[in-house]
Amino acid sequence: MDKPKMHPYIPIIIGVISVSLSAIFVKLAQAEAGVIAFYRMLFSVLIMAPLFLGKYTKELTKLSRRDWLFSSIAGIFLAFHFILWFESLNYTSVASSTVLVTLQPLFAFVGTYFFFKETITMKTILAGAIAVVGSVLISWGDFKVSGTAFYGDILALIACALVTAYFLLGQDVRKRLSLMTYTMIVYVVSTITLFIYVLMKGESLAPHSSMDWLWFLLLALVPNFLGHTLFNWSIKYVSTNVVSIAILFEPVGAAILAWFIFKEYLIVTQIIGGVIVLTGILLFVVDIKKIFNFFAKST
Repeated sequence: MDKPKMHPYIPIIIGVISVSLSAIFVKLAQAEAGVIAFYRMLFSVLIMAPLFLGKYTKELTKLSRRDWLFSSIAGIFLAFHFILWFESLNYTSVASSTVLVTLQPLFAFVGTYFFFKETITMKTILAGAIAVVGSVLISWGDFKVSGTAFYGDILALIACALVTAYFLLGQDVRKRLSLMTYTMIVYVVSTITLFIYVLMKGESLAPHSSMDWLWFLLLALVPNFLGHTLFNWSIKYVSTNVVSIAILFEPVGAAILAWFIFKEYLIVTQIIGGVIVLTGILLFVVDIKKIFNFFAKST
């Protein structure tokens, strides 16, 4: 393996900060959730287009009806994931929303069990149970604060389920398509879906503030490209588990940023519930036996 020019943990840390900024940019924008999501995906498509045209366009002619169907459905799910997640940030805190969206790996193991017949272990069940307890604690605490915060938590959970469905469809299609082609199709379908949604809602595509254009562009550049590109670069030099664990710090980073920028203070149930959720997901992605063996060898 080639020696990296920098320590892989450096781009991973930058990547975590990048994805943590997603909720912050959404909060700063004044436009409706559908409009924000539309411009995020539109700018992403425009940035990707020069890289896609020419080299990957021939692959489009080789797609089966199944690939077109699954990729299109994935794009629709991604669109409504963004709509509901962005909308949740209008009702609940950045911390609660991002923690609940982070439950995606646990939604995924249910999906892979039913659709791909993957085995569910006792460790997976235990991790899921722990994370569910944490999410209930967060939602219960938000419900006691206000009904709107609880409503925002529900939207975040549905958004989490939708992005899981998006990944499950991608798990099937990506066996036959390149990453660039699949991503481009999904992003284009998602952009068209969001455009139709905005028109049907009667929302204005003209942002309420000139600063909104900056937030739209940053949403495409920072979380979409900088964050995930750095994760994809790092995966060549470190284990997938390292990146998976690092992403768990997204809610932590988002909560800290929200505290500085929006003065969002965490209540006790949010802190405890968030720690429990992250513990459950950490248990899910970490190979406990390898950790024990590592410490056993060290001693």
